[in-house]
Amino acid sequence: MESGIQSSFIPQDAAEALVKSARPYRSGGLPEFLLLVAIVLLVASAALAAGVFLYKQYLETASKSKLAQLERAKSAFEPALIQQLTRLDDRMHAGEAILGSHLAPSVYFDALQQATLATISFSNLTLDAGDGQHVSVHMSGVAQSVNSIALQAQILAKNGVITSPIFSGIDREKDGVHFNLSALVNPTAINYVGQVAGAASASALPATPSGPASPFNGPSVSNQGQ
Repeated sequence: MESGIQSSFIPQDAAEALVKSARPYRSGGLPEFLLLVAIVLLVASAALAAGVFLYKQYLETASKSKLAQLERAKSAFEPALIQQLTRLDDRMHAGEAILGSHLAPSVYFDALQQATLATISFSNLTLDAGDGQHVSVHMSGVAQSVNSIALQAQILAKNGVITSPIFSGIDREKDGVHFNLSALVNPTAINYVGQVAGAASASALPATPSGPASPFNGPSVSNQGQ
């Protein structure tokens, strides 16, 4: 049999209100998450900007320090002396370039003298060395016979200085056989620097006994053809 006395002093309506208030509060979900992400990104961006700013300041400081070191190193030398040495270096390079392209015509004349037969005489000579790399020569002369011209052509063809000899305009007259000669000259063979280097190398070598006379020297050549 139920009695009319309540087992609790708290009214039933008040107890239900307490139970409802004790339930956990549920958040709004996605909006709060997006707000949290935005806050994290903002903080990260601020930290990154601060890092970039500090790194830029570090680079500027390091650059100024390096420039100061270079200025101190530059002041340790004499600017006037450096300028003089620079001009001297430029002049030496210019002189080296000029000597490298300079030709020594005397080498050609020595080779021509050694290779010319006694039965051949040249009356004029034109040497054309426009750019130093393409050297040509034109000569005219008189020979005792056509056989002398043929032998002279063979000798010049074996010469290391005169190359590609071409005899033309051969005409027999009272004083001999007149001819014209066109040939090329090896620019390497008459290069001034090469001749100086070759002379220096030859002077450094020990003396050796002389061998048989060259067929391009003196009487041994002049007696070959008449």
